[in-house]
Amino acid sequence: MSDTGEHDPDSSELSPAQRLDPPNTRLINAGITTINDMETLRACVAYENAHQQRVQILRRLDDRASELRSEDT
Repeated sequence: MSDTGEHDPDSSELSPAQRLDPPNTRLINAGITTINDMETLRACVAYENAHQQRVQILRRLDDRASELRSEDT
């Protein structure tokens, strides 16, 4: 399998629903871990607040926001 760079999988291509509504929690954690920018993170927080409002997911998103902020400094 060659990597020509034609398709660079970008995690921001996933919608908040795809990140936060998979069939199991391991996939939810993976969806959150692969958030690499605050815009995507904010969209996921807004989605979660508008739909299920799961405290554990919102807490994990908050943790990811802290990680992103620390990476920027």
